[in-house]
Amino acid sequence: MKARILVVDDEAEIRRTVRMILEYEGYDVQEASSGPEGLAIIERETPDLVFLDIKMSGMDGLDALQRIRQTNESLPVVIISGHGTVTTAVEATKLGAFDFIEKPLASERVLVTIRNALDQTRLQNENRTLKRAAEIRHQMVGESAALRQIWDAIKRAAPTNATVLLLGESGAGKELVARSIHRNSLRSRERFVQVNCAAIPEELIESELFGHEKGSFTGATEKQIGKFEQADRGTIFLDEVGDMSAKTQAKVLRVLQEGEVERLGSARTIKVDVRVIAATNKDLEAEIEKGSFREDLYFRLSVIPIRVPPLRDRREDIPALVRHFVDLFSRENNRRPQRLTQTALEYLQKARWKGNVRELRNTVERLLIMTPGDTIDVDDLREIVRMDAKPSAASPEPADRDRPGTLREFKESAERAFLVDKLRENAWNISKTAEVIGTPRSNLYKKLEQYAITQENDG
Repeated sequence: MKARILVVDDEAEIRRTVRMILEYEGYDVQEASSGPEGLAIIERETPDLVFLDIKMSGMDGLDALQRIRQTNESLPVVIISGHGTVTTAVEATKLGAFDFIEKPLASERVLVTIRNALDQTRLQNENRTLKRAAEIRHQMVGESAALRQIWDAIKRAAPTNATVLLLGESGAGKELVARSIHRNSLRSRERFVQVNCAAIPEELIESELFGHEKGSFTGATEKQIGKFEQADRGTIFLDEVGDMSAKTQAKVLRVLQEGEVERLGSARTIKVDVRVIAATNKDLEAEIEKGSFREDLYFRLSVIPIRVPPLRDRREDIPALVRHFVDLFSRENNRRPQRLTQTALEYLQKARWKGNVRELRNTVERLLIMTPGDTIDVDDLREIVRMDAKPSAASPEPADRDRPGTLREFKESAERAFLVDKLRENAWNISKTAEVIGTPRSNLYKKLEQYAITQENDG
């Protein structure tokens, strides 16, 4: 389908000339003899491109261009003029014109401009579509109290440049939180660069993060720009930061302290302006005690610590998550969405989901592929979804469902219960409680944040 092009000019001969050029190429052409008439057609017909004369009686081209931009920022407008000057061309460009062509109009120049303008529009539309798809794919879904606390933390952290440390189990959604912080920050138009520190071999991670010069080590046949440089003015997400070697930790600390990196094989330092978000599923305080993680780096990273809850702490979000994944995979694979019965959704809510949201997502995809019918019921789940409790049990007892499954879960559960008990004993006086349990007040505040303990919910 050929593009629709509007020609706005008060000279009938110019309109006729442009129409002949464009219709010969198969374009759908409309005409307007004045600025107001052109604006009315744009509002009514939404053309793909506008040729706009700059000198017209009444409303001139620059006035019309300003009016167009007030209602449509993306419509490409090409200014045409028989009195072209550099000043006028610059002014038209500042107002958002795509191009400026002088009369008499050469057909080849007109056609090249049209192709360039339409190509740019197509690329912009594709970019917007991809961004929307990425936002849907990385959307945080749910209405639970635990997720609302995360959103509150994101709203507080996003507008700042403070480093954020995301704590939580594998698959809980730490990457989604990091992307949400970036998307809601002042750096949202810049790059979000992700590095999985656990997936890169130790001998390569420094090169990956900081870059290298050609010939700096065996195999370095080309210069490489590091991830910190790539993220300049944007955000870098260091996933699984607890897996970095001591040497790499020292270099990351330098970036945080000095705002500069040094490529391998280079003596020159490069200034970078990067917002750092880190994530880990490890207990970094325990790693510090063991000597495998630097305490100074930990304090640099955890300016704003955010604990991302496991799925078992937000079971009420599971039905919404399942529906979201069904819609997502159906759109991506161009297939009709299958429906899960209420009983099936309740069954999914009872599962343990040791792999958290990631495991749930993969399970939903497998269900959609392996279930032939339009409806998915409990019988379709039994072979795919494994229950920790006996599958025949209608509903495990709450005590069984919430019982810690790992040593770490037990320690966290016990520590939380201990803190709540002591806070109640001391009438929620933070200073007094910290003194009684023998910990600095700052550490107690950190624990309250970590375990989402509040007097309102736990008093």
